[in-house]
Amino acid sequence: MDDYIAVMESDLLEDGEMTAVVVDGHDLLVARVDGRFLITDERCPHLGGHLVKGELTGTVVRCPRHGSEFDLADGRVLRWTGFDGAAASIAALVRHPRPLRTYEVEVRDGTVCVGPERTPPAPARP
Repeated sequence: MDDYIAVMESDLLEDGEMTAVVVDGHDLLVARVDGRFLITDERCPHLGGHLVKGELTGTVVRCPRHGSEFDLADGRVLRWTGFDGAAASIAALVRHPRPLRTYEVEVRDGTVCVGPERTPPAPARP
């Protein structure tokens, strides 16, 4: 049984670009970094910002809503919000930091395919 679903043609996305796609009713983010495709959930797990509208620097995406940053390679939370001090503490209490869901990716005959969800990274220790 094949757990991979065709998402898009690989030549539709240049290096350093990202796009949103819908697969079986699920919003996904597809990014191309150094010739490699990365697929994650398209919505930020903090407050649901559209990551495709954010900033991509290498494999790091910054949510346009609150500045949360995630590594698309494994979903790790690099920064939970763009807030500082007390505001950051309150934001963490309202919504505990959660990694971004990432998915297996294969490129088959020029088509990017999404596979099963990857195991999330272990939570960062204080």
